[in-house]
Amino acid sequence: MKHALVTGTSSGIGLATSLHFARHGYHVYATMRAPAKAAELLAARDREKLPIDVLPLDVTELASVRDCLESIHAGCDALDVLVNNSGLGAAGPLEELSEEEHRAIFEVNYFGAIRLVQGVLPRMRARRQGAIINVSSVIGRVPLVGQAAYAASKHALEAATEVLAQELVAHGVRVALVEPGVFQTKIWENSEATTHYDKASPYRAAMRRNGRFYGRLRKTAGDPNEVAETIFRAANEGTAKLRHPVGWDAKQLISGRYKISDEEWVDLCNDLSDAEYGERFQRYFGIDI
Repeated sequence: MKHALVTGTSSGIGLATSLHFARHGYHVYATMRAPAKAAELLAARDREKLPIDVLPLDVTELASVRDCLESIHAGCDALDVLVNNSGLGAAGPLEELSEEEHRAIFEVNYFGAIRLVQGVLPRMRARRQGAIINVSSVIGRVPLVGQAAYAASKHALEAATEVLAQELVAHGVRVALVEPGVFQTKIWENSEATTHYDKASPYRAAMRRNGRFYGRLRKTAGDPNEVAETIFRAANEGTAKLRHPVGWDAKQLISGRYKISDEEWVDLCNDLSDAEYGERFQRYFGIDI
């Protein structure tokens, strides 16, 4: 039996990914910072008799990462798949996000993934097999106004993953990025503490439009199982494809962004009327906000 470690599995994409891998023959180590939140995952595991172990893991703490991997390696020689899914969102103008908030987001979204990668790589490389799937975001490709810290953390993860893929291609280890758009997850609720929307802010117009954009997409948000299926295919189908956008909105944003100039992209946030902004956004990306 193959073995997979998935981070951030209490809900959403991580939960769906854990169940999907287990249903397809993997022994899954489903990790989360607070195992008390595993009720939904455990209920599905017990109902379907799936090979899933729930383990505590705080990706921001190196000692926690080491303890988790030691526990896993006591029962299996090496992992076949690592899925770095843990993530922390945030919204707000760069000027109004504190340095502490920036660092907290990077600790989870970037450094957390790096700690896990460094922990599993020696055994994967020695066996010349394995897959590392880093869950990024469409914002890692197309940074939107009000998303500076989150976008920067995902940009960093994308860059490191691209380098990692180059470093490991000769060592038999598969590396890929999965880039979801807006899906039905708890990232919105979990990001409330790091979301800034002050009506007195000089950036209130940009933030209001950012809210309208996400409000529109949340009405048609996809099922996390779609992302789980993409993660599974990226790890198992032997493709060399590095980036895997998921969701119609992710594909529209990525396609549209690379058809316009940097200057057109920046000017989209100029002092436009709502009608002008909406018309341009739909023309560039095919998304009616």
